[in-house]
This record gives sequence, structure tokens and C-alpha cells, in this order.
Amino acid sequence: MPEIDQLRVKLFCDGADFGSLITWSADPRIKGFTTNPTLMRKAQVVDYEAFARELLKVIPDRPVSFEVLADDPETMEEQALTISAWGPNVNVKMPVTNTWGAFTGPALRRLSRCRVALNVTALFTLAQIERVADCLDPDTPTIISVFAGRIADTGINPAPLMRDAVRMLEPLRNVELLWASPREVLNIFQAEDIGCHIITLLPEMLGKLSLIGKNLDTFSQETVRMFYRDACAAGYQIDIRKEATILAV
Repeated sequence: MPEIDQLRVKLFCDGADFGSLITWSADPRIKGFTTNPTLMRKAQVVDYEAFARELLKVIPDRPVSFEVLADDPETMEEQALTISAWGPNVNVKMPVTNTWGAFTGPALRRLSRCRVALNVTALFTLAQIERVADCLDPDTPTIISVFAGRIADTGINPAPLMRDAVRMLEPLRNVELLWASPREVLNIFQAEDIGCHIITLLPEMLGKLSLIGKNLDTFSQETVRMFYRDACAAGYQIDIRKEATILAV
């Protein structure tokens, strides 16, 4: 198993807790950052733009993705142009459709032609990837985020789809495929194996990077110790009944 520093796939931190994002920004293994309104709401972010601008002050050297908030394509496009002006390292997250399923392709095409660096998000199918790719200007850097983890939640192995997506996007030199919503550290190596360019990781998953390559016998013993320690700390007891004593004899 290769070391994290040897991987080609880029690790992006996905989150909205300001302190956590700043902490991970000090880690050279983290090559970019993403967030979304759901994460920001959970983190109790009050002022969307103020949060974004403050984050860009302390992370000026790596890509950071911020999402539009509108649902109608015209306002989405206007918001995308505004967000892109917040900093030179901004990728604007545009959903592949709006809430009623209308494809955002016309807006994607215009924004891409205007050299707006996009992160097209919430893709689940190869058909969506193909439609988005057809809208992109070949000279504009773009990320396409496929929610492989959520695909896996439906019982479907996302790896074959992601492998096909890599081949589909190969002719587009400025497009990067992002494995979104991973569920376990193993997904990093799956993404690496298929040639995916980026994988996003929540801080709690980034915290598991130290487990990579860990000796499994050691891990087993540590797990036993954890169960024993917690049982003692909780004061749990089992009364040894007469039946158990007889069985032991």
C-alpha cells in the first residue's frame, strides 16, 4: 500500500468548521478545500459571504469551492459570477440540476466560456457527466464532483462508474474528476487505482489517515483495550450466577 505522500489523487478537505479548516490548511497533504450550505448550516455559519472571504484570507494558495445558493438558473449564474470574484483560487460550485431537475447546462456553458472556474456538483450518472463535459470550455479549469459515496449508499459499487468517468474525461485536459462523499479511507486507494484526480474528505476521515498501514494485530489489541477500559469506566458488572459456576465445573 503506497504512502499518502506518494499518491497521485489529491486530498481535499470538505467541511465548514472554520477552526478545523484552518488546522488542516497547515497540512501540506491537503491540496484544496470544499464546503456546501448543508455543512455550513451544521457549523452554524451565519454570514455566508463573510465566512467565505475570511477563509480565503487564510487559504490563498489552494483551490476553495463555494456553492451558489439560488435555484433558478439565471440567479445561479449571477451568483456564480459574484462568487468567482471573491478570490483567484475560488471554484464556484454549480449543481448539475436545480431542485425541479432542470439541467444547468446553458449556465455552465456561459460561465465556462467566461473563464469561471467551476466545480459542477451532485452528479450521479455517466449521462450527467457527459452532458456537463459537453458544456465546458476546453481552456477553463473545471472540477466535476461525482457523489460516489452516495452511489455506494444505494448498494451500487461506484468504482466502475468512476473508472468510466475517468476515461470519458481524459480528452479534457483542464477537467478534474472528484470522488465526493467517501465513506471510508479505503475509498482513497480506490480513487487512486482508477486514476481519479481528487477525493474530498471530512475532517473526521482525515483524522484516520494515521491508521493507514497500521499493524492489524496491534489494532486488534488496542480495540480490546478500548472495550475493557470503557466497560470499567462505566462501572458495568455481570453477576456470576449459579448456572455459570456449574457450567465452569
